[in-house]
Amino acid sequence: MRIALLESYYGGSHKAWADSYKTFSTLDIELITLPPQFWKWRMQGAAITFARLLQSKPDLILASGMIDLSIFRALTYRHLGDVPTALYFHENQLSYPQNRRQAHGWRYGFINYVSALTADSNYFNSPFHLRDFMDQLPRLLKHFADYNELDTIERIRAKSQVLPLGIDLRRFDQFELPSQRAGPPLIVWNHRWEEDKNPDAFVHSLLQLASEDIDFRVAITGESFGQMPAAFQRLQAQLPNRIEQLGYLDSFADYAQLLWRADYVVSTAWQEFFGVSICEAIYCNCVPILPDRLNYPDLLTEELRGKCLYTRDRLTAQMRRHLRGDLHVDLVPLRAKIAEFDWHVMAPRYDEKLHALAMSHHARLNRHH
Repeated sequence: MRIALLESYYGGSHKAWADSYKTFSTLDIELITLPPQFWKWRMQGAAITFARLLQSKPDLILASGMIDLSIFRALTYRHLGDVPTALYFHENQLSYPQNRRQAHGWRYGFINYVSALTADSNYFNSPFHLRDFMDQLPRLLKHFADYNELDTIERIRAKSQVLPLGIDLRRFDQFELPSQRAGPPLIVWNHRWEEDKNPDAFVHSLLQLASEDIDFRVAITGESFGQMPAAFQRLQAQLPNRIEQLGYLDSFADYAQLLWRADYVVSTAWQEFFGVSICEAIYCNCVPILPDRLNYPDLLTEELRGKCLYTRDRLTAQMRRHLRGDLHVDLVPLRAKIAEFDWHVMAPRYDEKLHALAMSHHARLNRHH
């Protein structure tokens, strides 16, 4: 079976997902991609470009959510009208926080809505993401003056399901280090350096814990875009001797070894649809300390939620308990759960679902003929 995979923002986690699925799948996957820039234009215009670039006729079209699928279907209907389409939502613009510079209103969320309505099947990378998308749709449609078409929400729900993100976790294995830990506990923060990841809260807690003479070291990595956040500048000025790493690690080997050396991984995010960096750290035996929101509760085993989740203003208290040794966390069951996201497990699930979608679609067409 042949799949055309359309990725209009071929960079970062989107690129890793597309490349890895092609690598680990048993299906014949053709990648058709556009560079990871001008995201607003990608959401509006990529459909026109993909309609021109996709000349062959696959058995199924799989597109990531940064495309107006309705435009693509309209432009390719004559030669691809009988080919089923699936959308994979890494994120959505209905609930992605708009910063002050963007303020683009409902336009891109509407593209996600009409694309989900157009697709034969919609896949969301986490249970939280699917719930959140369905919760946001009524708010979007009620924004308009009349003909809100609220019944379309149930049509979308009926053809939507969770298909977790695949992650190439086993590539961390070759960098595993002996488990003897020496020195103060090492805390990792491995997220994009942007406002929605809330670095201020993380640094605030570190400064508070340091003022109490609680021993720790910190490593901050992740992609940065432009200027270093003021919170990290403050940390650099006030706790320079506790910082082991501050900046993106270009070498995967260096990143993997850092995770294997670390004791804790912390998130303070306000926005996260899955949590790849947290999964990578847990796989490398880091104890997670996570906010009780977004997809994080679903990543944890039930028995660890009380120890590893914190409510809104309780980050410092939760970190204090861990760093003082008041909480014992058995990572073996949690690591086993996270290992299920490895592509060796996930690729067969993707193949099975997409093959079944293509077969049922073509069987339905044949019945009608």
